[in-house]
Amino acid sequence: MQFELWWLGIIPLFFALGWFASRIDTRSQVRESAHLPDAYFKGLNFLLNEQPDKAVDAFVDVVKLDPETVELHFALGNLFRRRGETDRAIRVHQSLLSRADLQPAQREHALFELGADFLRAGLLDRAEEAFNGLEKSAYESAALQHRLDIAQMVRDWPRAIELAERLQRDAGADQRRLIAHLHCELAEQALTDQRLEPALRRTTASEQIDLALESDRLHPRPWLMRGEVAFDADDCQAAITAWTELARISPSHLALIGERWLQAHDRVGRLDVGLVRLESALGDHPPVDALRAIARSRASRDGLPAAIAWLRESLVQSPSLLGLEQLLDLRKRAQVEAGSSDDPGDTGLTASLIERQTARLARFVCSHCGFKARRFYWQCAGCNHWDSYPPRRTEELESEGTS
Repeated sequence: MQFELWWLGIIPLFFALGWFASRIDTRSQVRESAHLPDAYFKGLNFLLNEQPDKAVDAFVDVVKLDPETVELHFALGNLFRRRGETDRAIRVHQSLLSRADLQPAQREHALFELGADFLRAGLLDRAEEAFNGLEKSAYESAALQHRLDIAQMVRDWPRAIELAERLQRDAGADQRRLIAHLHCELAEQALTDQRLEPALRRTTASEQIDLALESDRLHPRPWLMRGEVAFDADDCQAAITAWTELARISPSHLALIGERWLQAHDRVGRLDVGLVRLESALGDHPPVDALRAIARSRASRDGLPAAIAWLRESLVQSPSLLGLEQLLDLRKRAQVEAGSSDDPGDTGLTASLIERQTARLARFVCSHCGFKARRFYWQCAGCNHWDSYPPRRTEELESEGTS
């Protein structure tokens, strides 16, 4: 291919055109900046310095001077919502929606922000109505997520399953664990529905548990519930089978059903096997709930003195106030069986003082918001997060944090 000398002139020509265009753009930006009021820059400065209250006041002044500034309305509405002034945020976004000159994309944005305002204010019906209006829009996936959150808030589990499956299918979001939880919630509802016969309750619950396992076979909750349903139906072997899978998937959750695990093994004549498996699954320092169950089973099988000796040795290796409470309880039972009314070392007073302390320590705590509860929950009642409760009591978590 022959080289044409005139091509060399193209390079400086392009350079000159680029420089000229940048100068024009810079001048236009400077002219636009000159028209912005000082309050706008004050508001930006307050935001950068993490002073949202002062930023709001500054932006309000700007909006009064230039009510046509759409993006500033969005920023102002979001700031109001973050400050908890949802009524003002709602008014800002409603005023945007009432404008006839709003572009379609801006209208969708305003409707989405309005739905978020209603959701923050607890107006769930109006929030859902706003999010429903965003079908086939750029905010469809985000609105779908909010609709899913609302369905969970009102405990409409079938609706939540439908939305979660759609979100997984259309937006590619992994909702398998959540869907498993939702089917388990339906199973819980069936088990407590007094309108159904006991056999029908178990059948309905088992169907939902099967659907949960289809969604996520590595989720501990369906296996735990499958064992509970079988145990309640006096099918101890099926319960052991389900809980054995639970022990394989998540050994720590086995502590939640430690007592029933041992009862199931005892009913099929294999208590020794159950004890060995439980202790093996939970390691050298079993959670206090499992420790209590093991101590009671050992007392039943080997007698109270042997159980007391075993529990005392366990507490020496892993001190626990909750475990000490159980030890004192076993000693009290041993005294009653021996017909002794003595109270060496003021055991009764010690037990009373420990009981007050264990009421504070024997709780489960949400790892997301810190909400404490006396019983284990799969969904936190404080922040609505799933799987945020470790299956260990407060005392055990505090000792792990300081070790």
